[in-house]
Amino acid sequence: MTSRSIRLLASGLVLASAWTCLALGGTRAAADAAPKRGDDGVPGRFNAITDVPGVLVGQVQSTEPPYLTGSTVVYTPDEPVAGVDVRGGSPGTWMTDMLSPANANPGTDAIVLTGGSAWGMDVGVGAMHWLEDHKNVDIPIVPGAVIYDIGRGGDDRARPTADWGYRAMDAAKDGPVRQGTVGAGTGAVTGNGTLKGGVGTASVVLDDGTVVGALVVVNALGSTVNPKDCTLYAAELGLGQEFAGLRKPSPAECAPLEGTAPNRNTTIAVVATSASMENAAATRMAAAAQDGLARAMNPAHTLYDGDTVFAVATGTGRKLANNDPDDAPALARIGAAAADTLTRAVAHAMLAATSARQYESYCDTYPSACANLQRHRSGRGGA
Repeated sequence: MTSRSIRLLASGLVLASAWTCLALGGTRAAADAAPKRGDDGVPGRFNAITDVPGVLVGQVQSTEPPYLTGSTVVYTPDEPVAGVDVRGGSPGTWMTDMLSPANANPGTDAIVLTGGSAWGMDVGVGAMHWLEDHKNVDIPIVPGAVIYDIGRGGDDRARPTADWGYRAMDAAKDGPVRQGTVGAGTGAVTGNGTLKGGVGTASVVLDDGTVVGALVVVNALGSTVNPKDCTLYAAELGLGQEFAGLRKPSPAECAPLEGTAPNRNTTIAVVATSASMENAAATRMAAAAQDGLARAMNPAHTLYDGDTVFAVATGTGRKLANNDPDDAPALARIGAAAADTLTRAVAHAMLAATSARQYESYCDTYPSACANLQRHRSGRGGA
């Protein structure tokens, strides 16, 4: 057996041993080596992706008829390494091949999430022009993804343009992030059009100080609501009092909903961490985070969705690597945290969304569930 094979075998044994010790009530040291679920860590100061150093968010939108759409940018001025994972069968993306570990990956200047379907690619060009004008970037690296929200405001041609990307970059800042019917989530819906979707964000600070954040645009074919009791699947992973006051809807409110917007879907997201990673590790983080979508909506990753998750690692220390067995426990924990945080972000998107046109929000559809809901931190203010 080669030395490389021995190292990989040892890595597998370390992780297997850690999981076994955790399940059997082993030592704290063994438990700390294994990934944990939703009780691991606390939300960051803003409970937003902007808790990750080096991540800013800017958003523009319009709800004025015939518009019901918008754009969100995640601006990373330090050009961190990024990865991407695409699971949906109808993706709308650009520059994703550049993020592959097999290709040259110089780092990303920004990531665009936008409405407008394929026409939304113009928004990425606007973000690039902003970087050229304001930061003298010769060839900006601005990958992105779109949701299908065309026509939800009443006119198929009322969609974001390059100017929206420019203005979103101009608005990018750290601190609280606006959620709900804003940015790329303005025209988003879920459950085949049964409920209003939107933008959501969340973060967690792990016990070693590593920060993981997520921002999502929820526009899923699948439902975010458990049909048995009309609760949100995603709310189950709340940290501490994150969803304090949220209740199970009354039986009178919990009735089947009939969809009105078939085949116009896609959930897109960015996850970020303060850890330093090689490109392949960031790509694996994006893949792990996709599980967070699968926990929050049913079904996920369908042929009618273009579900896409980007991942960025903003740290500046030694880069964690997939092929280093010593890094495997840390990478596993960060990946698990990214998935959980993305799930929580979906819950925030649904709870912060406000009704628009014929699309009712979760809280308007199930008022008893939200009557005592406490709004925390990032809430509806911010960028």
